[in-house]
Amino acid sequence: MREYFLRRLLLIPPTLLGVTIIVFAITRLVPGGPLERAIMEAQQVDASGGSSAQVAGQGMAISDEQLQRLRAYYGFDKPVLQSYAHWLGKVVSGDLGDSYRYNEPVWDVIKERFPVSLYYGLMTLVITYAVCIPLGVLKAIRHRTVVDNVTSVLIFVGYAIPGYALGSLLILAFSVRLEWFPMGGFVSYSFAEKDLAGKTLDLLQHSALPLTCYLVGSFALVTLLLKNHLMDNLCADYIRTAVAKGVSFRHAVTKHAMRNSLIPIATTFGQNITLLVSGSFLIESIFDIDGFGLLGLSAILDRDYPVVMGVVLLSSLLLLIGNIISDILVALVDPRIRFQ
Repeated sequence: MREYFLRRLLLIPPTLLGVTIIVFAITRLVPGGPLERAIMEAQQVDASGGSSAQVAGQGMAISDEQLQRLRAYYGFDKPVLQSYAHWLGKVVSGDLGDSYRYNEPVWDVIKERFPVSLYYGLMTLVITYAVCIPLGVLKAIRHRTVVDNVTSVLIFVGYAIPGYALGSLLILAFSVRLEWFPMGGFVSYSFAEKDLAGKTLDLLQHSALPLTCYLVGSFALVTLLLKNHLMDNLCADYIRTAVAKGVSFRHAVTKHAMRNSLIPIATTFGQNITLLVSGSFLIESIFDIDGFGLLGLSAILDRDYPVVMGVVLLSSLLLLIGNIISDILVALVDPRIRFQ
C-alpha cells in the first residue's frame, strides 16, 4: 500500500505539468488578452483627442516599438513553449509572477484571499458532516416516518434553490428589512478595534448568511448518500445474522453497517478539499466576499493570466492531493481494500 501511495505522489508533478501546459496555451491563443486590451485603451485615448502616435495603415494609436515593448512586458514576444518554460522555471523557484491588474506578486494576491475562502470552506465542511451523518443515520432508522418525510422535504427544497438565488433572498429579508445581519463583507470596518468577543460576534454575524447558502446544496448529497447505503446494509444478511446471534440493533448499526456505509462518503471526502478554497464566486459576489473563487473569476474576465495560472496551479494541486486522501480514507474505513 505504501508503494501505491508513493506512486500516486510521484504522478502529481507530471499531471500538474499537463494541466498547466493546456491552460497556459489557452491563455495565449484566446482573443482579447492583455495586449489587445492595452491597444484598445490606446485607441480610445487617441479617439478622445489625446496625443496620437498612430501608425499609418495599422489603425493603432501606438508605434511598433511600443507594441514590441508591450509584447515583452506581457511575455508575448516568445513562442508558447518558450514562454511556458520561462514561467515554469519561475514557479519552481517560488515565483508565480506579477499580476497585471494589481501590480503585485501573484502569491501575495492569492495569500490575501486564501484565508477567507479557507474559513468558509472549513466551516462548510465541518458543519455538513457533523449534521448530515447523524441525520442520515436517523433517516435510515426512521424511514418513512414523520421525521424522515419532513427532513426530506426541507433537504430537497434547499437543494432545489441555487445558493446565489437564496443569498439574494436572505439579504433582502434579514439584512434589508429586518436588519439582523450585515449585507456583506467578511468582517466590518471596525473589526480591528474590537476585543476577542466582539471580533468573534462580528465574524459570526457576517458568516451566517453566506454559510447558509454554502450549506443548502451539500446537505442533500451527503445525507441521502449515507441514508441509502445504510439502509442497504441494514437489509444485508450479515446484519440479520449479527442480530440473530444476540447483537443489539444499535451495536449492529454503529459497529457493522455504519462502517460499510461510510465508504462512499470517504470516497468523495478528499474532493471537497478543492472546495475549501475555491468556494462559489457567485455567492462571494453577492455577499461582497473577496475570496479565492471571486479572484479566479475576476482574473479570467480581466485577462490577468499570471493570477489565472496561479489559481489553476493551486486548485489542481489540491484536487490531486484530495484524491489521494480519499484513497487513504477508503482504505482505513474498508479493511478489504488493498492498494497494489
